[in-house]
Amino acid sequence: MTIGVAMPTQQSERWIADGDNVKATLEEMGYQVDLQYANDDIPTQVSQIENMISSGANALIVASIDGTTLTDVLQTAADQDIPVIAYDRLINGTENVDYYTTFDNYQVGVQQATSLLTGLGVLDENGDETGEKGPYNVELFAGSPDDNNATFFWEGAMDTLKPFMDSGVLEVPSGQTDFDQAAILRWLPETAQERMENILTIIGDTKLDGVLSPYDGLSIGIISALTSGGYSADDLPVVTGQDAEVGSVKSILAGEQYSTIFKDTRLLGETAADMVDALMHGDEPEVNDTETYDNGEKVVPSYLHESTIVTADNYEEVLVDSGYYEADELK
Repeated sequence: MTIGVAMPTQQSERWIADGDNVKATLEEMGYQVDLQYANDDIPTQVSQIENMISSGANALIVASIDGTTLTDVLQTAADQDIPVIAYDRLINGTENVDYYTTFDNYQVGVQQATSLLTGLGVLDENGDETGEKGPYNVELFAGSPDDNNATFFWEGAMDTLKPFMDSGVLEVPSGQTDFDQAAILRWLPETAQERMENILTIIGDTKLDGVLSPYDGLSIGIISALTSGGYSADDLPVVTGQDAEVGSVKSILAGEQYSTIFKDTRLLGETAADMVDALMHGDEPEVNDTETYDNGEKVVPSYLHESTIVTADNYEEVLVDSGYYEADELK
């Protein structure tokens, strides 16, 4: 049997690792794998999935670029009784997605905000309030508006930060506190860098204490704008992230980026493969959430994995001791 695996881009370390993990796990199970990357181009991804279907794929694992653009091609899959697993990004607006595997994306947002508050000293290492009153100047970034996960990250983060914003402990000098203002289309680092540069122009001499960033790639662009704008390595704001990419882990160890969120994509790949394997044997895949992920047409049964905050204090335990990275990779 052949399994089609559609991934969004090879411009991110994270997605390369995801594709490799899924492919290796399926091949160990005895499947042939057609792995394709679409380089963040929606028509290319649609065409790749069409080709997988016409080439006889028995199942599809899809990490969508835009979760609203696959309705027609997934109808074609359904007409041929090809099951579809949504991988990390929910596919919206269609009944023809059978299962979903991801992380607890709302909790990821909570973790990003919590690490920001910890880095500022508002919370201690146990998550308890320290009594610090600030005010601390922070700016907010969100992910791509066409990625369903971005809204979950944002909601988790804002639910965590809003009490401190309301009490005056946190202030947003630019006044840009809406998702639409903070969102970065396609998660592009250069777009985040441009927005950060614009914010620095708007706020003038106001010194920033923190930046909520939902992804390591954006963090790199944000830090680049900050250093170009006059911040030195010693006085950079607390900058968060996600995905524990090598470049950002090195940045954390260099004292630039403060934190990232580690999502063990090995587990995600195993779950996606296990779901496919169950379906190919006529069984029901294991799920642990049947309420959260409504794609507008159905609540998609899901399996959610947990994520971990990573800082310079625990990177070795979380990333190296677990075998996710070799120590030499992070030097």
